[in-house]
Amino acid sequence: MTHASPAADAWSREQHRLTGIAYRMLGDYGLAEDVVSEVALAAVRAEREGTVRIWPAWLTTVCVRRSIDRLRQVVTTREDYAGPWLPEPVATDRLPEEVVADRELLSIALLHMAEQLRPEARAALVLHRAMGMSAVEIAEILQRSPAAVRQLISRAERRLRIDSRASIPPAATPAVLAELVQAIETGEIDQILHLLTDDAILWTDGGGRVRAALNPIYGGERIARFMAGVFAKATAGSPPPLVSVTVLDVNGESVLDVRLGPRRDLVAVDLDSAGSIRAIRQIANPDKLARVPV
Repeated sequence: MTHASPAADAWSREQHRLTGIAYRMLGDYGLAEDVVSEVALAAVRAEREGTVRIWPAWLTTVCVRRSIDRLRQVVTTREDYAGPWLPEPVATDRLPEEVVADRELLSIALLHMAEQLRPEARAALVLHRAMGMSAVEIAEILQRSPAAVRQLISRAERRLRIDSRASIPPAATPAVLAELVQAIETGEIDQILHLLTDDAILWTDGGGRVRAALNPIYGGERIARFMAGVFAKATAGSPPPLVSVTVLDVNGESVLDVRLGPRRDLVAVDLDSAGSIRAIRQIANPDKLARVPV
């Protein structure tokens, strides 16, 4: 009988946790899997050198550092992206249990907002909020002082408007989702206006593959007009395309799966404390929808 090496055995046990770290840092599940595979190869080399004493800590450190390197590499690609870049959504039931255990920093909104952070700050926030690591533990990984790490976390929380005492920001309620579904399926898009805050923002990610706004749209009225115009054009044919909307569990939250003829859009909404929609993230790039069930 053959036995797995200590490195392979440790990586197998930690694989899903490492994927959760890398995905939260990169917002791209495919890239996260690539990073975790690279960590496996690095573990084999390290085992041959006999330099590793505590495998979970070593694997976490390598995963974080490689994710930071990969983030730096993709900055230019995302800046040159056709229109707003939004994270790759993944059906919750396709995510390992370790990834969705507390659903912290997993939503489409927070993955998108985390793009504002420098790689080290994003790593510190992910390790602290999602992995429950202390500033002392994170300091060893990032090679910074614990005080510097605490400052990184505090600034990141303020930047993302995360309450340091709370866990998950308000998710879309069934009532709001039901109103959105009715408005889209009946074509009464103007009814969406009363659900939006005056300063709401809409991002649409078509990736150059399908038609989408190349810049964010600001203001509830402008968003409602834009959506009404798009819907009117899309349904102007004879016969008009079939329209269907379903609610899916994606990234640990409820999102809308909007089908308009052959086109598919995944729509995530972000609510304010009063329950109004303050942000809409619409992912239509088909390359990003492979991990959401058809």
